[in-house]
Amino acid sequence: MTTRTSHIVLVLSAFMAGLVIFLGVFFYATGQFGGSGPGPSAIGGPFTLTGQDGKPLTAQDLKGKPLLVFFGYTHCPDICPTTLFELSEVLHAMGKDADRVNALFITVDPDRDTPAVMKDYLSSFDPHLRGATGTQQQIDVVEKEYRVYAKKVPTKDGDYSMDHSAVVYLMDKDGRFVAPFNLKRRPADAADALRKYL
Repeated sequence: MTTRTSHIVLVLSAFMAGLVIFLGVFFYATGQFGGSGPGPSAIGGPFTLTGQDGKPLTAQDLKGKPLLVFFGYTHCPDICPTTLFELSEVLHAMGKDADRVNALFITVDPDRDTPAVMKDYLSSFDPHLRGATGTQQQIDVVEKEYRVYAKKVPTKDGDYSMDHSAVVYLMDKDGRFVAPFNLKRRPADAADALRKYL
């Protein structure tokens, strides 16, 4: 086998390995392992958290409207504020129909993200976006239900950041998982897609 052929085989092998890993993560996140396993509805479930107003917030409270759910934290330097801005743009593009949608930002960092911190942080975004926190145990439950990855990563200064998945979940009026919601399009197009579930 020539050096050139070996290089091509190596590149193709690396590509295939990456593809297998990507598909594995995708199918795990959407609950689509095999025909006999749980379907997409395996994402989501009952939870009890604390809303940004300090009052209990349950999955049942959010039924009756389509729900967009995003997990992150207020100290996040880039992905979280960008995603929340994009969500805000979609909600703004919906006009009055935004009142017929629930949008929830759930923290993966409950030690720092108190209800007051969440409320203050979200004041920079669309007012339809609500925040939720809770005890670490409550957050662990909801992360498991939504198949969210989150891990504390210590930093050099003794502080920490949170490594976490960044999927926006679209749930229907009955709290069933529909699909990851695509924000990488014009806000008007995303708003039109969301209106189908009103």
